Amino acid sequence: MSVYDIGRVCVKTMGREAGNYCVIVDIIDKNYLLIDGIKIKRRRVNYNHIEPTPDMVEIKKGAKTKDVEEAIKKAKLEKKFKEKIAIPLH
Repeated sequence: MSVYDIGRVCVKTMGREAGNYCVIVDIIDKNYLLIDGIKIKRRRVNYNHIEPTPDMVEIKKGAKTKDVEEAIKKAKLEKKFKEKIAIPLH
């Protein structure tokens, strides 16, 4: 098991969606993950551009956006996903 498992809730740290929460939907290869979320479109992202959190949601590998949103609601993390956190500049 790795920190970057399918269903792990993460925070995007780079790009225009920085500060938004997302869920890992699939592991593409050693450098890239597929993420999805309420305020984040499904996309490929580099491991270095997200920060894992202790939260997990129950989804299958490659789950559809609708299934991801339902899993977020079921885990009672909807409020967290709708807020944006401040990312400090490096």
